[in-house]
Amino acid sequence: MGVLSRFKNIMSANINALLDKAENPEKMIDQTLRNLANDLAEVKKETAGVMAEETRTRRDADKNLAEVKKNMDLAKKALAAGNEDHARVFLNKKNELEQHGLELSKLAEAAQQNAVQMRQMHDKLVRDINSLRTRKATIKSNISVAKATERINKMGDAGSKAEGALQQFNRYEQQAQERLDRAKSLAALNEVPVDEADALANLYKGGGGAALEDELSALKAEMGLAPAKNVDDELAALYQEMEIPLEN
Repeated sequence: MGVLSRFKNIMSANINALLDKAENPEKMIDQTLRNLANDLAEVKKETAGVMAEETRTRRDADKNLAEVKKNMDLAKKALAAGNEDHARVFLNKKNELEQHGLELSKLAEAAQQNAVQMRQMHDKLVRDINSLRTRKATIKSNISVAKATERINKMGDAGSKAEGALQQFNRYEQQAQERLDRAKSLAALNEVPVDEADALANLYKGGGGAALEDELSALKAEMGLAPAKNVDDELAALYQEMEIPLEN
C-alpha cells in the first residue's frame, strides 16, 4: 500500500487513544515509533517525487498558457495585416491549446493536492513522533513508580500475613494455657483430702506446743534476740511506773 493510499489511515490515527488502551504502553510506544519512523522515511522519499510532479505539471500548464497567448497575438497581427485566413489558423491553434490546457490544469491541481497531503502527512508524523518521545519518558517514570508501589503493596501483604500469624499464635498460646489450667484443676480434684486430726496429732508429737515454745526461746537466746515481752507483764510494769494500784 503506497503512502498516498494510506493517507486517511495516517491522518485519522489517534496515537494517544491507542496508547491508553494498550496493556503494555511502553512496548506499544517503541513499536509505534518504529512504524512512524518507517512511514516518515517513506513520506520524505516520495515527497520529492510528488513535488517534482507538481512542478512539472504546473510548468506544462504555464507553457500552454503562454502558447495560447502567443497564438492570440498572432491572430491579431494577421487581422491587422488584412489576412483573415492566417488569423483563423492562429485562432484554431489557440482553441486546441486551450482545450489541452484544461487537462494540464487538472493535472497541476491534482499534483498540488498530492503535495499538500504529503506535507500534512509529514507534519503529523513529526508531531506524533515528538509526542510519543515525550510520553515515552513520562510513561517510563510512571512505570517505575508503579513497580515501586507494587513492591510496597506486596510488603504490606506480607505484614498483614505476619500479623495474622501472630494473632493465630496468640490463640494457640491461650488454648495451651487453658489446657494447662484444666489439667491443674483436675489434679487438685484428684488429691486426697487432708485429715485435720492427723495434722494436729503431728503438731503435738514430742511434747506438744510447750516444747516448741521452749525450743524457740532457746534459739532466740542463742541468736542474741530479746524475747518478746508478755503483754500482761508489760501492762503491770506500766501500772507500777504510773503508781496506779492494780485491781484484784
